[in-house]
Amino acid sequence: MIKIVLVILLLILAAIGIYLLVNMRATRRIARQAERAVPPNGQFIDISTGRLHYIETGQGPSVLLIHGLGGQARSLSHWLSAPLSKRFRVVCVDRPGMGYSDRSENASARIDAQAGYMEEVIDKLDLGPTIVVGHSLGGAVATALALKAPEKVAGLALIAPLLKPSRKTSTAFAALGVKSAHLRRLIAQTLAVPAMVKNQDVTRDEIFGPDPVPADYTVEGGGLLSLRPKSFLNTSRDYVAVPEVMPAQWKRYDEITCPVRVIFGDADRILDPREQGDEIAQRYPHFHLTTLPGKGHMIPLTATSDVIAEIDAVAAAVRGAS
Repeated sequence: MIKIVLVILLLILAAIGIYLLVNMRATRRIARQAERAVPPNGQFIDISTGRLHYIETGQGPSVLLIHGLGGQARSLSHWLSAPLSKRFRVVCVDRPGMGYSDRSENASARIDAQAGYMEEVIDKLDLGPTIVVGHSLGGAVATALALKAPEKVAGLALIAPLLKPSRKTSTAFAALGVKSAHLRRLIAQTLAVPAMVKNQDVTRDEIFGPDPVPADYTVEGGGLLSLRPKSFLNTSRDYVAVPEVMPAQWKRYDEITCPVRVIFGDADRILDPREQGDEIAQRYPHFHLTTLPGKGHMIPLTATSDVIAEIDAVAAAVRGAS
């Protein structure tokens, strides 16, 4: 009887091993295809986390675009860089660990650490006092940067930003809460990418909805780059690190003295615009809030003209204050 049980256990373990191996091979194939379809389209500099990929266009006052959780530079640059570059020097980064930017597992994923990485970018590229545009998690990084290095932030344009601990749960990010580094690496190399391919329609509906997904998001907007182990690994690290900083950070926004504008879609399915927008604006009136009826979380892509208007409003306020 014991021998039969052992044989059954060995067969089960063998089946699991084969399943993981098949998924690992599929993961590597999908990742290679994604990188062939969406290669780097910018330049590289070296910062403390390694090589950082960025896209720079235009001339004029500096604007730094910081993407959100699981994103990369193209998810903002494809829609915002061209119109903004007519009057600004626009730099859009792959945050360390995302896109084609390096970040080892020894480098912190904390929001305040990521603000420090953005400060390095400002210094390395000699941007001077910069209008910082942050989308979603990028909004948390942008506000952390304004708290950490206020002399380097001329103004803030916060787009559907994470500004305080979120009470809203999102099924799109449910699988990211893996706290074990070893388990996270295993999932990244085996299960995560095939699962993302299988569930991509449901995930995108939550992230973009009620707005449709732009037809050019997958390739030109870089969406395919999420289908890589690196993307899952570092997106999970970013997600797990949020509670380490946000409970204290959001209580310090009265220290931010530069012009600040916040814009939300009132149908956002990822972050609650009342919690992250209305409540923040009530507590901190200098965070000027605009709400777009019927729009979702990805407004840099789906309400581009409104987002650009907010950035222009920050730039006007910066000029008026100088």
